[in-house]
Amino acid sequence: MYILWDNLNVRSILYRETGDAYNTRMDSSLSLAIAARQPLFDDAHNSAFRLFNGFAEGDSTLSLDIYARTLVIHNYADDPTKNQFVIDSLFNVLPDLLVWLRAGIVKQRNGLTQEDKRGKLLFGDSPDTKISEHGVWYALDLTMNRDASFYLDTSLLRKWLIENMRGRSVLNTFAYTGSFGVAALAGGATRVVQIDRNRKFLDLAKRSYTLNGFQINTKDFVAQDFFPAVSRFKHSKQFFDCVILDPPFFSSTSKGKVDQETESARLINKVRPLVNDGGHLVTINNALYVSGREYMRTLEELCKDGYLKIEELIPVPESFVGYGNIGKPITDPAPFNYSTKIAVLKVRRKA
Repeated sequence: MYILWDNLNVRSILYRETGDAYNTRMDSSLSLAIAARQPLFDDAHNSAFRLFNGFAEGDSTLSLDIYARTLVIHNYADDPTKNQFVIDSLFNVLPDLLVWLRAGIVKQRNGLTQEDKRGKLLFGDSPDTKISEHGVWYALDLTMNRDASFYLDTSLLRKWLIENMRGRSVLNTFAYTGSFGVAALAGGATRVVQIDRNRKFLDLAKRSYTLNGFQINTKDFVAQDFFPAVSRFKHSKQFFDCVILDPPFFSSTSKGKVDQETESARLINKVRPLVNDGGHLVTINNALYVSGREYMRTLEELCKDGYLKIEELIPVPESFVGYGNIGKPITDPAPFNYSTKIAVLKVRRKA
């Protein structure tokens, strides 16, 4: 039922649409990117994945994502209008090639309005509101925020949670729309607490619970700043078998500051007292300017006292990283495979 991409060069079709403008902006063939992801196209079109990572595959100002039957184009150009001709051509061509698409959205990182940044519907009646990953349903609101309400680079961490959280209690800090907590519950976690400052994001997490038939305990959805929430758990001596720490790159409120570039160790030390003996602390650093080696040094320094141990590094899916080798990363992510650096730490508590 799939198009034979080996016999169809998308670049040549788009070139006929755009002429030299496209030829100079796209160094590699979009057809090759799509062909490499053919195994990800499910018959029901309920999955979600990165269709084209322009930085690695041809144009650092563009990336394309699939969320069920909705195409999301991210326009990273400093001047978004410079990509408009190419984006218009993509929206003209791709629905004819991916005939099952029902909607298309473009998001402008440097758009002039919040609507431009959150995304505008360019074709179709309405975007999809749910996707399925590893057999679990997740609710979507593709224009709720500048991102798409569901992070594709952490797919393998959700898989790890499904496989490792049976019988465990989980605290998901900086939960956003709660996908890690949903994955943990799908894997048999006994309790999951989701913390995020924005109640609107947590409400979307509740929709994911409903999609999967999970019970909603309103006390486990904490709409509060990270710092007072963590302090409250410490003072009440509430401990968890797994704590997930996925902070934003940078954030500053009256309650405290998050800085993934210079202070990741401080955040880890904030939550490690909440982990039961023998439990796990999952930490994520997505700072582009922090190399993999630098982050590993931070983790290794924290492990020197013998109460933390690096148990596993979880990679980003290859489809998200991209199959080309065109763009050179700002910093070398090795031993991680992408700037989203995910580590699972084993915790030992003092007697």
